[in-house]
Amino acid sequence: MNLRAQVALLLVLVSLAGCAVNPVTGDSDFVMMTEQDELNLGSQAYRQALEQYPVYQDEKLRAYVQQVGEKVARNSHRSHLQYQFSVVDSPDINAFALPGGYIFINRGLLAYLNSEAELAAVLGHEVGHVTARHSVRQQSQAQAWNILGQAVAIGTGVGVAGDLTGVLGSAVVKGYGRDMELEADGLGAQYLARSGYDPQAMIQVVEVLKAQDDFARDQAVKNGKPLPASGYHGLFDSHPDNETRLQQVVGPARALVAPQQQSNQQVFLEHLQGLPIGDSAEQGVRRGQQFLHAGLDFALVIPQGWDLLNRPDAVVFHTPDQQAFIAMTMARFDSRLTPEEMLRKQVGSQRLALQESFTQAGLQGTTAVIPGQPAKRVALLVRNQEAFMFVAAVKGRGSLESEDDQFMSVISSFKPLTAKEKQLAKPAVIQVVKVSPGETLESLARGVDLPGDKVARIRLLNGLYPNGEAKPGSYIKLVH
Repeated sequence: MNLRAQVALLLVLVSLAGCAVNPVTGDSDFVMMTEQDELNLGSQAYRQALEQYPVYQDEKLRAYVQQVGEKVARNSHRSHLQYQFSVVDSPDINAFALPGGYIFINRGLLAYLNSEAELAAVLGHEVGHVTARHSVRQQSQAQAWNILGQAVAIGTGVGVAGDLTGVLGSAVVKGYGRDMELEADGLGAQYLARSGYDPQAMIQVVEVLKAQDDFARDQAVKNGKPLPASGYHGLFDSHPDNETRLQQVVGPARALVAPQQQSNQQVFLEHLQGLPIGDSAEQGVRRGQQFLHAGLDFALVIPQGWDLLNRPDAVVFHTPDQQAFIAMTMARFDSRLTPEEMLRKQVGSQRLALQESFTQAGLQGTTAVIPGQPAKRVALLVRNQEAFMFVAAVKGRGSLESEDDQFMSVISSFKPLTAKEKQLAKPAVIQVVKVSPGETLESLARGVDLPGDKVARIRLLNGLYPNGEAKPGSYIKLVH
């Protein structure tokens, strides 16, 4: 059988085996997994997500989000699934769904919502991705391209053909795409209406997210910095700039609206009381050029102009172009070893050069260079049974020498927190207040713990950006 015949037969078999009825549209979809396969995939991905994304430890808030999510999910096209809603301890403005009904929302996004209806809109949008099997359809397309690539590689004997086809497949299925995002909006709006919420809340959420872009651009212009890329921050990042299509997909849901529509703004805001803004105490916080971690009792100095990536498994400082970085992780120190021996154990078979010992803030440490392309600066500091491990490198054609002074400055800045720094390490949190007659955002902002333009940030936090004003008797979020 020649290659053309092999590929043709493969495509026929795939098309016959991979058609399933979409639970939303009733049309045949190209999918290559059963619902049970989808559930198994989702369960596995959920476990992996919990390892990568720390859950925000507030049982009352978690239960509330689960309650609202289940309410929306019960009115969806796949109400039989066991949906699991989780709050991620991250300041990022984002939410996402995994196959089978596992849905995550960051506390950073929660902070900028202003009613239970808006929360239901975000969760409804993600439920829409699940009910329409968007991730499954993506996965199936990726599998098909991979199978086709393997067939080409086998038929030609050229392994690179498979690689090229795999790249093409990745390009085809990258992101949900505008049509799927809009479909999720339309489905979410239906589920909102059936659950007793105004489907207009879907539009309001998009406006909240768009305000994030507007604020970021306005601040960049004000501070003379390059304009950031536009896009509605992750969950809505592929939405059209023109909201006409969004209005069109949400519109039909208005026919489902019940006479009594819920907003539950006050209940929602009560659940945000005390919610951290920005980094949390469990993750460590940035204060100017310092990174402070109260739980682990250490401080680091961030190089001027560098950015911070704070992950559960590492804290990473990097240049704006992401070409140079230094990451710090932790491991249990083996007391039978010296710091030098521990470092060698950590790097495995890699060769160490220019190794030297040092003392930093009363702690024993060692540092060395791992030759190669790229060369890496490594270091290890020991405190009791803890080993703080540093790895730094310059990507591309840059040399280690070009940034090594910065790398060493980070390593040599490691120290325990002072009493003042322990106070600074406490995160800023949301405080919900009722606006009294005569009060303005300007007057309310005076005691707010926010950097830069406090009034603008308060407006952004309350869905009032760029020039809205709080009404007497209303409830707004401040930061302390």
